[in-house]
Amino acid sequence: MKAEYWLQRWQEGRIGWHHDTVMPLLEKHWPALGVPRDTRVLVPLCGKSLDMLWLARQGMQVLGVEISPIAVESFLAENHLLARVGTTATATRYEITNPPGGGIEIINGDLYKVDQAGIAACRAFYDRGALIAQPAAQRERMAREVYARLPAGSRGLLIVLDYPQHEKKGPPFSVDADEVHRLFDPHWDIEQLERRDILASQPSFSEEGVTALHTAVYRLTRRRA
Repeated sequence: MKAEYWLQRWQEGRIGWHHDTVMPLLEKHWPALGVPRDTRVLVPLCGKSLDMLWLARQGMQVLGVEISPIAVESFLAENHLLARVGTTATATRYEITNPPGGGIEIINGDLYKVDQAGIAACRAFYDRGALIAQPAAQRERMAREVYARLPAGSRGLLIVLDYPQHEKKGPPFSVDADEVHRLFDPHWDIEQLERRDILASQPSFSEEGVTALHTAVYRLTRRRA
């Protein structure tokens, strides 16, 4: 999806993907990654997710990337966070000065224009909604231009939705197990940690005619050369 689409959604307050609680699947499965404290964790398309606060409380150094300045400013205001703000040619950087535990930095800009060193410094990632927010061509680009920059040994937690794509126009888009393997197999070891039927708890999908809906959680480990 183009940046203008997401900017408009934030401006209009149409952010149904945002939750006012930490994602339970993150709390449940993050420990399975065995990520050491003080690891830099990439959170693409982070919005104003409380998951960043949770990761910081685990001692992580969070690097969030978000296109909407409204999302970033809301995250700061709603969580009583202070930040040092700096600008580059392509983005605005917010370094949280009172993080709850580890650290949080948010880059307000285009994910694909984040400098190479910034991505390469991350040795973990958390993707709850970034991949499923993109149509197929953009998912391929994200795997190729973002996740492929992470160094060998990096670990990630990927959470996706899986439903008959022809029954609903995304976003969020369906990403099934075959696609996860197609996108990541060349460079990552992949393990499905959980797959759960959630249709009954998502009435908006049923109302649109979706007949099956699952969430799936994957642990990814970047292979060494």
